[in-house]
Amino acid sequence: MTLPAIGLGTFRLKGQTVIDSVRDALDVGYRAIDTAQIYDNEADIGQAIAASGVAREDLYLTTKVWIGEFRRDALPASLRTSLQKLRTDHVDLALIHWPSPDDEVPMAEYLGALAEARAQGLARAIGISNFTVAQTRQAIGILGAKAIATNQIEVHPYLQNRRLVAFLREQGIHVTAYMSLAYGEVLVDPVIQSIARRHEATPAQVALAWALQQGYSVIPSSTRRGNLAGNLEAAGVRLDEDDMAQIATLDRGRRLANPEGIAPAWD
Repeated sequence: MTLPAIGLGTFRLKGQTVIDSVRDALDVGYRAIDTAQIYDNEADIGQAIAASGVAREDLYLTTKVWIGEFRRDALPASLRTSLQKLRTDHVDLALIHWPSPDDEVPMAEYLGALAEARAQGLARAIGISNFTVAQTRQAIGILGAKAIATNQIEVHPYLQNRRLVAFLREQGIHVTAYMSLAYGEVLVDPVIQSIARRHEATPAQVALAWALQQGYSVIPSSTRRGNLAGNLEAAGVRLDEDDMAQIATLDRGRRLANPEGIAPAWD
């Protein structure tokens, strides 16, 4: 399956909050949901999907394997646990959430285990997240570029990650952009707001359209039904060359996801 252009992100959403978000998202038309083992919400998401009545074959589910499950004997078992929580027999995409800090577990071991999990039918596709250029190059040497469905990375107008994006495009690896709204920071940016007014769109739609028009997939999250529906409609917003050029000037290297002791040496 091709990665959907727009999916629902669920970072920091738990319990009834994520259940309601998934329910509303599915109701307004989302068919892709992104989660992770460390989010501690897979079971809640599984419950919401089961209650929705949406057929499993109509959904694209992504989860991410946490760094504590990277050993060859642990990774497939951890994915099976995720599947039980999600109430499914497979995910459509399984990602390595972060590269192993300080190479505690060799990349060949955990990517090999991920490929083995795919071979066992636990995931239809596999990929990486938060990998730098050097780490992606190493992953390609282990798996081959064609086996890497995506690199899920932080990209928004304030962090455009151009060097890594250019390398991924060169290798034919799809970009999935997370934190596309920079925790709401870009929504109050005067440039984004001006473009939004001109297109009779919301600032969120402009930020998402900017990413979509570059070929990225996006996974914004929201707990409000109206915002969920609005984000989905970003696919219909067409920015012109001047709009894109203005947003290009907003890049300031503003990185939000940078956990100490886990994050790699960024490009």
